[in-house]
Amino acid sequence: MRRRRATKIVATLGPATATPEKIAALFEAGVDVFRLNFSHGVQADHKARLDIVRALEKTTGRSIGVMADLQGPKLRVGTFAGGRVRLAEGAAFRLDLDKAAGDTQRASLPHPEVFAALTPETDLLLDDGNIRLRVERCGKDFAETRVINGGNLSDRKGVNVPNAVLPLSPLTPKDRADLAFALDMGADWIALSFVQRPEDVAEARKLIGNRAGVLVKLEKPAAITKLADIIDLSEAVMVARGDLGVEMPPEDVPPLQRRIIGACRAAGKPVVVATQMLESMMRVPVPTRAEASDVATAVYEGADAVMLSAETASGEYPVEAVKMMDRIIRRVQADPAYFPSLHATAAASDHTPSDAISTAAGMVAHTIGAAAIMSYTTSGATGLRAARERPDVPVIALTSNLSTARRLAIAWGLHCVHTADVNNFTDMVQKATQTAREEGFAQMGQRIVITAGVPFGTPGATNVLRIAWVDA
Repeated sequence: MRRRRATKIVATLGPATATPEKIAALFEAGVDVFRLNFSHGVQADHKARLDIVRALEKTTGRSIGVMADLQGPKLRVGTFAGGRVRLAEGAAFRLDLDKAAGDTQRASLPHPEVFAALTPETDLLLDDGNIRLRVERCGKDFAETRVINGGNLSDRKGVNVPNAVLPLSPLTPKDRADLAFALDMGADWIALSFVQRPEDVAEARKLIGNRAGVLVKLEKPAAITKLADIIDLSEAVMVARGDLGVEMPPEDVPPLQRRIIGACRAAGKPVVVATQMLESMMRVPVPTRAEASDVATAVYEGADAVMLSAETASGEYPVEAVKMMDRIIRRVQADPAYFPSLHATAAASDHTPSDAISTAAGMVAHTIGAAAIMSYTTSGATGLRAARERPDVPVIALTSNLSTARRLAIAWGLHCVHTADVNNFTDMVQKATQTAREEGFAQMGQRIVITAGVPFGTPGATNVLRIAWVDA
């Protein structure tokens, strides 16, 4: 099954899409990677959905990626007498460790780590930023604040501390249990929440090893100050705009999205843009024009993938949302300005033989009008180099490693084919031309460009570029 677009689609599974029929419909509509959100549901639910995806993979013969998204630490206030209070602007309000029900003067904040990071003039955001408190005095177990933006506050609403690095690991005991479970059941990507510093990524890497790719969700402003180091330690990145939009001014998020995408493209790491992309389609069968433009912007900027969250997990129109996203992507990529703008913002390639071959492959394919670039890859590095160049012809990544094919499903432009390794140049050309024809990318008489590494099967050793004719 060939996708007629380069930007990939990630969709979240949930109660609205838990059956084999629904998951198959999502895949047919255009999903490349399925996300399992461990913030909701139980482990058995996620395992059942992953099993359905793997069965679908066998039926379709197409490698499908699965992302396990860990919840991360959730900071919340306690409960209130009556379940809700209204905080008036300018009023004093105390937060402390006392578990007693709160009122209009105080509330429980059962997170000593937060108090440890506070200083006077620090702002606290409650209920997704709807309420803003400013710290006036604080200690190891309390904070006396002033209400800057008031409103209704109910039980267990979330708390954000935008301008502080909290002494918290991104992996709670629940996350560690979910991580072990996700690895055992064969997830291809582990998405890390609440990353604040490079050490957080290193901590997760020790537990994950090479069993899955590490995808860092950038949702904390503190992480942006160490962006280059965090990208370097991860295999992929997600622009989690929901939390970023809570912890920083909304007008700062679009340029930051552009900056993150550019940094990931320069590093050759896949980047996913997520949150509220087609949110209105949870209730209606068409998006707003602003949402369509939002998806298009991410595509124009060169994101590897765009993601649907509640739209497919619990919305009323999950399949329609995927179809709409597919249509928007294809329309953008049909724009004559699309590829020139991508190439104009591309970073210079690294000065290595492998990068030189990948860069040359795109140029050669464009010059000769090749039907496709056939990229042999073992670890996935060669495929990612090809994707980094954003060539204007399709790229087929051929790999003998099924886990590599599944992970590369998230990368821009890569059509992944799981196939046996090759042993010599004749076998290399024959398999490449046959695959290009069978997968619907080339017809007899057309040319393809082939990249590979010699000795064959050696990870990261791309040193061969070959032009071949597709014959019978």
